[in-house]
Amino acid sequence: MKYILLIISALAALPVSAQKDISVADIYQQGTFRQKSVYGINWMNDGRYYSAQEGNDILKYDITTGESVETILDGDALQPAVNFRSYTFSNDESKLLLLTDRESIYRRSYTAEYYVYDLKAEKLTKLSDNGKQAYATFSPDGSKVAFVRDNNLFYVSLADMKETQITNDGKFNELIHGSTDWVYEEELSFTRAFEWSGDGEQLFYLTFDESGVREYNMQKWNKGELYPEDYKFKYPKAGEDNSKVTATIYNLADGKANAVDLGTDQEYYVARIYQTQNDNVLSLMRLNRLQNQLDILHVDTKTGSTTTVLTEKYDTYVDLDFIDDLTYLKDGKHFVHSSEKSGYKHLYLYTIDGKLKNQITSGDWEVSSFEGVDESSRRPVAYFTSTEISPLDRTFYSIELSGKNKKTLRGEEGVHGVNMSSDYKYYIDYYSSAKKPLNVSLYQTGKNKLVKVLEDNASLEKTVKDYALSPKEFFTYKTVDGTDLNGYMIKPTDFDENKEYPVLVYQYSGPGSQQVMNSWNGGNYYWHQMLAQDGYIVAVIDTRGTGGRGAEFKKLTYKQLGKYESEDHIAGAKYLGNLPYVDESRIGIWGWSYGGYMSSLAMFKGEGLFKAAIAVAPVTNWRFYDTIYTERYMDTPQNNASGYDDNSPTSHVDKLNGNYLLIHGTGDDNVHFQNAVTLQNALIAAGKQFDSFYYPDRAHGIYRDNARMHLYTMMTDWLKENL
Repeated sequence: MKYILLIISALAALPVSAQKDISVADIYQQGTFRQKSVYGINWMNDGRYYSAQEGNDILKYDITTGESVETILDGDALQPAVNFRSYTFSNDESKLLLLTDRESIYRRSYTAEYYVYDLKAEKLTKLSDNGKQAYATFSPDGSKVAFVRDNNLFYVSLADMKETQITNDGKFNELIHGSTDWVYEEELSFTRAFEWSGDGEQLFYLTFDESGVREYNMQKWNKGELYPEDYKFKYPKAGEDNSKVTATIYNLADGKANAVDLGTDQEYYVARIYQTQNDNVLSLMRLNRLQNQLDILHVDTKTGSTTTVLTEKYDTYVDLDFIDDLTYLKDGKHFVHSSEKSGYKHLYLYTIDGKLKNQITSGDWEVSSFEGVDESSRRPVAYFTSTEISPLDRTFYSIELSGKNKKTLRGEEGVHGVNMSSDYKYYIDYYSSAKKPLNVSLYQTGKNKLVKVLEDNASLEKTVKDYALSPKEFFTYKTVDGTDLNGYMIKPTDFDENKEYPVLVYQYSGPGSQQVMNSWNGGNYYWHQMLAQDGYIVAVIDTRGTGGRGAEFKKLTYKQLGKYESEDHIAGAKYLGNLPYVDESRIGIWGWSYGGYMSSLAMFKGEGLFKAAIAVAPVTNWRFYDTIYTERYMDTPQNNASGYDDNSPTSHVDKLNGNYLLIHGTGDDNVHFQNAVTLQNALIAAGKQFDSFYYPDRAHGIYRDNARMHLYTMMTDWLKENL
């Protein structure tokens, strides 16, 4: 009896953490591990303040104290009542544009109702009564708002609310004015394809002629209606015709339109539209179709003429990060742009006509994000985060445009993401590490002084302790060519090095991606912790071709997607299998999208090395995927047929030896359900047994109506039976 009492007493003394197990519902339904952050920060013209949306209110904060000083807008007091989802100030901050009733189309596109609120007059006005709009944008002087409706471009004069239609021949699946087509939206993160001139007298816009692009057909089952609905949209697959893109400048005063000269080669992408410091000049980022040449064009908004000021060519491809790293200095004489021409992404200073003045950053490390340039002092300073300390970290620095006097602003080990005030006097640091969830803090830039912690996620830290999460343990291993690859593993909380455990490998592996970082993670991380509590080791691996380690490492996979990544996962499984505490007969792999492609390919090529694999929404042949993404990394199938076919999972189905689960949503507009169907047919023809599951009408993310709960519950049960 004495010993029983001692055992009971010992159990009672155990921390709560040892008594709590993670469930799928905790992660995907109840939000037990939801991480708080600070959203909707809008820096105001007076560098002392920023605004943020809280519920249906917009509050003004004093940067020096971090305290709210004014309610800019009480949304509940509006007449008529409007529950707005986001807001935008006019340049002079006298008006607000409120977005409400947002309805998604694809990943980034949407329609919505907009309202204009005059702060001085305290007057709310609906932007238009003629149907929903998209991408509504104030003119520079705040007197007008331009928007897209039904593939046409419009603007409203706010003085009299007169609506002017600029184009009238826009038509679904044929012609788009002022917004982009599906492939631009998905792969260039680009939807609003119009821009005001600096003086507000012209509107520049792109037109997409989709008439020659082939349609993809999806059936929508709509929860059991008698007949499914056909949905057809223009989707250019690798090697097929793209939209023909043209540009126009519309003059508001006389209603005349001038064509813009975008070049004689019709096979191009206009990836970005930028304002310069000259009211009559816009800047365009143009990529050739194969995306190995980047041109910066300056467009005269009065005449429509263009000048190419900078061209960069690569043997492989232009990294898309470059198109977002363009800043025109207020002196009107220079701009800063990033390049990978040294082998690593760095910042360069150019004169306005494209002549290189000097390299700003240098070294065998990458600039991760360019935060802007403070020109207020005699020696202007650029701000950026980089991988200089480690490819797993992101550290925040300042440096003079001359390349001198680099200073570390946030050097704690981990990942720093930065949001700087418009005058660069303050910044908000979004920081996490493998040991600490997100901390959001406000700093004064000059003295690098903490002003206020805005969010510390103390409650999440307590929850994490209650559930006894296992720490990330980072490791490296050598792949077949001797390259060191990064990974981390999560071990069971009661790990015993004298026992052998099954291992599940998680990866994404896509070009430039990175899963192995010294940061806190989201949903999959907690599911992996749940599996660790159930006795699995979960390992996360970044292969060759992923990011943070320079151009040579990243671009090795050019024209051969899948080849090196699958070699690395096979080498990784062998490395893990040789660890004394791993059961080499029970190694599995899983991934989503590119990760699903890779888990399939590694499973098949591994020929029994992996006992189980799960592929969620995988590409199964790059011939089925879109032009922009696929051709960037693979060239066209006409030029590189073997690159497309040699590492397609459908080419290796005869090698399947193990348990395989294939999952896809039938409403996936991105990686089409066609990929799953084609792979299933190949497996059936090869006489291979496998498991599959489809989610009716679900898109690439497989969410909505309890789908995430169902998916992760199913994958958990399947792994317990098959790994």
